[in-house]
This record gives sequence, structure tokens and C-alpha cells, in this order.
Amino acid sequence: MREGHHPDWLIPAAAAASAASAFVAETVAAAGAAGVVIGLSGGIDSAVSAALAVAGLGRDRVHGVALPYRASDPASLRDAEAVAAALDVPLEVRDITPLAEPFLAEIPESELLRRGNVMARCRMIVLYDVSARDGSLVLGTGNRTETLLGYATLHGDAAFGLNPLEDLYKAEVRSLARHFGLPPVVLEKAPSADLWAGQTDEDDLGFSYDDADRLLHAMIDEGLGDRQLAAIGFPEALIETVRTRVRAQAFKWLPVPAARFPGRPMPVFDGADGS
Repeated sequence: MREGHHPDWLIPAAAAASAASAFVAETVAAAGAAGVVIGLSGGIDSAVSAALAVAGLGRDRVHGVALPYRASDPASLRDAEAVAAALDVPLEVRDITPLAEPFLAEIPESELLRRGNVMARCRMIVLYDVSARDGSLVLGTGNRTETLLGYATLHGDAAFGLNPLEDLYKAEVRSLARHFGLPPVVLEKAPSADLWAGQTDEDDLGFSYDDADRLLHAMIDEGLGDRQLAAIGFPEALIETVRTRVRAQAFKWLPVPAARFPGRPMPVFDGADGS
């Protein structure tokens, strides 16, 4: 997606900011929570999610936590500090190395995915502990592009109490970063979960977020089939790769399968009084 080009299917930043920040305020109020806690990585998704929370709740109800590992890029912490300063929210630094090392000691250095999953889950353990300490909700940071592609760790970054970015594509998150005037480094750096040296999201995926956004919108939102997608210019190899990944990774966002029995409905709460 070239700079300055705004496809008409993208939600305008002002509208997205208004709806998503209201969602945060309403969800936190309904839960009776003190506020939200968010892992600030120095990346664009967590920065925008935090900005939405500040817009919806006020800065005094948003608590940032940086969660470095011993091998993390030092720039990530500096960028997280810059985001916290720009939003005027506190930033608590919690090194996950002592928590992660006993698990990682038994996983070969070559098993990057397994090691990355351990780090992501250790980070979420800390965030949920801070949540319990402060009476807050854990704020999610995953966008629609990542969710559809399954680019997340179950019980890691895919764990949260609420997520204002869940329905927003990566391009919309970038637009929101500009809308909120977040530090330029947030927009300029290559997206990365910072799970190992030199790791980037787009290298892991094998394609760019711009290409993924456009294809997922056409494939999922518009419901186009593979032949139709190829006819409007998407490479067949990319179509196959993305559709296969969406199907294979759907278990990460679908409800967890559970055996159900007649006469055992789950409650539905329609009113504030629980009725």
C-alpha cells in the first residue's frame, strides 16, 4: 500500500479512535475494573492500544509494563519508554529472564518457535499478576491481520481481558498511530515480537502486512474465491499461502471446543442487573 493511499474500505482513524476508545471505557466500566494494564513493547500495536485506552479512560487508569528478556533488543525498551512518555502513563519494567530461563534451559536454541512461545506466555503471566494486584484488566494488542493469520501465541499475546484492535487491520493501526501523534520510531520500525535477535513479523510470515491486509479484506470481508482473487491481481501462491494459514490457525480465535449437554445452557446477560 503506497504512502498516502487510503483504500475506501479502511476505517478512518477518527472514527476508529472514537469507537475503540468508547469500547474500552464501556468494557472497563462493565467489569468494575480500576483500569487497564498493557505490555508496552515499543511497537506500534501496543502503542496504539495504549493510546486508545488513554483516550477512553484517562492516563491515570492506564498502566504500562515493559517485559524485556536478556536477549531483547535494548531499543525495544527505549521505544517503550518513549511511548509511555508521549502518553504520560507510568511504565513498570519487569525483566522476564528469571521466569523464563528454567523453561528455556530445556529447549534447544534452535527451537525458536518454542522458545518464543515460552517468552510470550511468561510475559502474560506477569501482566495477569499485575492485573490481579491492581484490579485492572489486561489490554490486548493484536490486530485483525494478525488474528486472522494466527500470528499470536495462545495464552501469550493472544490472552487479554479486552482488545480494542481486534477488528482493525494493520494499515488502520498505522493510521491511528499517526492520528494520535505517537513517536515516529513507532511507525518507522519493522514490526517485531522481539522474541529472538533480528526477528521481524514479515520475515516470519513470508509476506508484507500491506499485501496481507488487502488480500484478507478481499478474501474474508468481501468473500471472494480464489479465482476471483487471482483475477483482480493477487498472486496465486500468496492466495494459497494465506487461505491455508487462515484455515489452519482458526483454532486460535474460535471458541474452545467443549462438550455440551441438553438442559445445560450458559447464561446470557442482557441487562445491567444481570437479567
